[in-house]
Amino acid sequence: MTASTYELIIANGLFFDGRGSPPRVRHLGIRDGLVTAVSESPLPHGPGTRVIDATDRWVMPGFIDLHTHYDAEVELAPSLSESVRHGVTSVMVGSCSLSLAVGTPEDLADQFCRVEAIPYDTVRSLLERKKDWETHGEYLAHLDRMPLGPNVGSFVGHSALRAHVMGLERSLDRTVKPSSEELARMETLLREGLDEGYAGLSIMTLKWDKIGGNRAIRSQPLPSTFASWSEYRRFTRILREQGRVFQGVPNITTKVNVFLFLWESMGLLRQPLKTTVISMMDSRANRGIHWQVGLLSRVFNRLLKADFRWQALPEIFDLWSDGIDLVVFEEFGAGAAALHLQDAAERRRLLEDPEYRAQFKRQWKSRLLPKVFHRDFNQSQILKAPDPSLMGRSFADIARERGQDVVDTFLDLVARYGPELRWYTVMANDRPRELESIVSHPDVLIGFSDAGAHLRNMAHYNFPLRMLRLVREAEKRGEPVMPMERAVHRLTGELADWLGLDAGTLAPGRRADVVVMAPERLGAGLDVPQESTMEGFDGFARLVNQNGGAVETVLINGRLAVHGGALQPELGRERGFGRVLRV
Repeated sequence: MTASTYELIIANGLFFDGRGSPPRVRHLGIRDGLVTAVSESPLPHGPGTRVIDATDRWVMPGFIDLHTHYDAEVELAPSLSESVRHGVTSVMVGSCSLSLAVGTPEDLADQFCRVEAIPYDTVRSLLERKKDWETHGEYLAHLDRMPLGPNVGSFVGHSALRAHVMGLERSLDRTVKPSSEELARMETLLREGLDEGYAGLSIMTLKWDKIGGNRAIRSQPLPSTFASWSEYRRFTRILREQGRVFQGVPNITTKVNVFLFLWESMGLLRQPLKTTVISMMDSRANRGIHWQVGLLSRVFNRLLKADFRWQALPEIFDLWSDGIDLVVFEEFGAGAAALHLQDAAERRRLLEDPEYRAQFKRQWKSRLLPKVFHRDFNQSQILKAPDPSLMGRSFADIARERGQDVVDTFLDLVARYGPELRWYTVMANDRPRELESIVSHPDVLIGFSDAGAHLRNMAHYNFPLRMLRLVREAEKRGEPVMPMERAVHRLTGELADWLGLDAGTLAPGRRADVVVMAPERLGAGLDVPQESTMEGFDGFARLVNQNGGAVETVLINGRLAVHGGALQPELGRERGFGRVLRV
């Protein structure tokens, strides 16, 4: 090839192809958004060719985030820079039965914002101002016209679909079943979405994700939770026929209906159904649960020919909370009752009510009620409070000093300070060896960042870097978890192949989504989040991650999105970076 063939060359990097092949030093030539050469020898270049020297650097495909809630943020800040800066070049939206593809602005905001802890007024006014689409196809066409940062693919969201066809109020009524005409209409809309390139259907069966807004339906579970399994099965037949994905959230409190997802995926005497659910983790509340669910999926996948995958994060699962504003409190009735109240004075009166406190205490301490959250106030740390003497201490420590029941101490402080009381806890994945076993499990898809949601409560935007660090550190101490090329494959080509996306692999003729990183900078800084004001969200501050300069260059469809560790000013303002991913 002549020098003019290449617009950009990445030279001398340790090259990972995203397929799991051992890495080799290679030179990449890129033109028109595609990889045009992967060479052992240096590539010729002329005055019009930009050359990036990747000596002592890793060069690999852009990472894929298979579970985000960027549906709202992409409308206000299409760069999605908090993922791109860490090397994520493709994201999936439409998760957990939620989507902005079909429905009215009010209905969509009511479904989306409380569940995902996103500012309601901002999202509703955004949709009222910008929503000019009515169908699944028109929604993707709308995204196609935007200056996307990363590539964006989507699932059809069952809650949005059900509310759109039945009306939101009817879709939340336990006594109302969809008519045969309504079920047929939902099937038609699902088929139309799949024909447009949606990856599959997402559903929700966990009832502690609630409706927001100000209508009488506030605090009802999402529409998808009101469906019977026979309703879901009408849709899985379509997904099975077309080889698409069934994404679900099981009832992780009771865990019983996980068996229904596994059974649905089973491929004996029929086509297996690609099924993925959240999440495999080493939970402090249920130690050993990851071994149990991992054994279950092995049995179904190997003996019953299922195609079932757990989603899993390769990092500690920690949580920050402003007062009681944390989704895990939706898990039990008294916690949900407090979150139902939006007015600060009303919520304070409830938290101070003796009868309510007795109910909260009973449910919090019950050994009979199933739980996901550990509910142990010894495992807490107050980070910010109007009273400086509280900072750095646990609720349990303060209760002991006061000679008070720890639940009363917690409710006292939350009633008094509300969201001005910021505290921290760890929910899962705090044991390194157990985490290594999770990320190595063959039935796991690495992901579940929830990027774009729970903006004040958690930050997992840089999970691919933490995965690479985990594997690298195990290798350095002589206890390898997996080869590094396998870790890269788990973050790129494995996800793309399973979802059916044109992404995740670097080879001639493939999309030039590329990350260049400095492996020696994969350090402790990855674990330290900070607050940052969100673009377009009226001054709202969220938690974001750092990467310590590990990611030096990111290309999306051949264009420089990050260089020298800095986001490029064109990202999110010009088209030509991300595109809509269609299966």
